[in-house]
Amino acid sequence: MVEIKEKNFNDFFKTPSVVYPKDFPFVSQLKMDLERFLSMKNPLFRTEKDFSYFTAYKNGKLAGRILTHIHHASNEKYGWKRAYYGFFDLIDDVEVAQALLKKAEEFAKSHGCNEVIGNFNMTAMQMIGVVTKIHKNYHYTDQVFAPEYVAKLLEKCGYEATFPMVTHEVDIQAFNPESLLGPKQKEIMADPKYTFEKLQSDNLEKVMEAMRQCLNHGFSENPMFVPLTSEEIYFQAKDMMLIIDKETSVIANYEGKPVGVLICIPNLNPFLKAIGSKFGITTPYHFLMHKLRRESATIIFYSVYKEFQSRGLNGVMLYDIMSALKRRGYRTFGGTWISLDNKASLRQAEKLNATLMHELNLYRKSV
Repeated sequence: MVEIKEKNFNDFFKTPSVVYPKDFPFVSQLKMDLERFLSMKNPLFRTEKDFSYFTAYKNGKLAGRILTHIHHASNEKYGWKRAYYGFFDLIDDVEVAQALLKKAEEFAKSHGCNEVIGNFNMTAMQMIGVVTKIHKNYHYTDQVFAPEYVAKLLEKCGYEATFPMVTHEVDIQAFNPESLLGPKQKEIMADPKYTFEKLQSDNLEKVMEAMRQCLNHGFSENPMFVPLTSEEIYFQAKDMMLIIDKETSVIANYEGKPVGVLICIPNLNPFLKAIGSKFGITTPYHFLMHKLRRESATIIFYSVYKEFQSRGLNGVMLYDIMSALKRRGYRTFGGTWISLDNKASLRQAEKLNATLMHELNLYRKSV
């Protein structure tokens, strides 16, 4: 027998640690961040009715979770009638999957939607997708991760795969940043109209606005993309200075105007794993150890204004970041998803000698 409970946050948070095998290297996001995302503090939600979340129990034991939500801006921009699910984590049990997905489908119908699709985990960094193939059995900050059986359960429940994606990892120490510099890149580096700056505590507000402008402009024609508001970017990134390595991010300006941004942060997963993704008495010690020993990083924001794309600016920013990461002793970095239709980003990954980590899809169903 499967029982469903609504908005039991503590059980929702601990679900992956209960339902996944003990040797499966899933790392949850920070508990306080998850609680903030699942509240009306999140500017993605217009009313309390725009989201809910559920936990499943089989024979009295915690067995799974799912988030359901509406993103009005997406539906308005694209003319969709979509509802979304996310944080779909559960035991390998089709009965539990059916019970949780039924809640997502009922939520969609109650909002006049004709489709449900996921995972969409409600972040500006676009944590989306369901893992279908694991090539490296670990993950970085802001990479969706789950056992391969989750995708198989969705298929058994009538969901179809769409929008294939991949994630990659780069061996920093084995890579020569100079290989990124061709004639176009060297011309940009010699042009005084271009200036480059690092993220500092006194320019955070400026950088956040530059991030927003570059993402909105550079991604405007990407599938499913919806422009970010100032409120949304601040909600996501306001605590960035607590975790950032100031040398591993860059803002590119042309005649004083931001035209490109690349934000690379230390991979937080080793730290989060050490503290169980929640604050406790030993958290300051583990955070200090994390700062002293960090060996991996994650690119979370990367965009260039459309008219500056294909000019070599991507390569200049990557050269800056790869050089800084190598100089500061990082060994690897992982990237968030790339659509298989995004040939330019796939070529960039190839130039970095990136290796495949995970294959993912969105999974959808008409309701």
